[in-house]
Amino acid sequence: MSKPASIEIIGAFLAIRWEDGREDLLPAEVLREESPSAENKGEVDVLGRRWGGEGPRRFPGVTVTGWSQVGNYALALRFSDGHDSGIYSWDLLRSLAPS
Repeated sequence: MSKPASIEIIGAFLAIRWEDGREDLLPAEVLREESPSAENKGEVDVLGRRWGGEGPRRFPGVTVTGWSQVGNYALALRFSDGHDSGIYSWDLLRSLAPS
C-alpha cells in the first residue's frame, strides 16, 4: 500500500503525490459525494435496517477546507459545507482518482 508523500489543496481539488511517484488530482465534489461516512453512505443497525445514505447526492461547489491524517492508513477531510466525518483510506483515495 502506497502512502501519500505530499497533499495539497489546489482550488477545487485535492492533489496527492504518492510515495510510488503516482500523482492524483481529486475533485472535491467527487470526494464529498463518495464520503464513506455513515451520514453519506448509511449504516445498518443490529436488526439489519439501513439508516441514512438514501440515493445519490450531489454537492456542487463544495471544496476541501482541510484534512488530518488518521493513523498510518487514512485522511479525515473537512469540506466547505461542514461535513467532516468521512475517513478516506489510502486505497479509497487511489480508487477515486480519475483514470
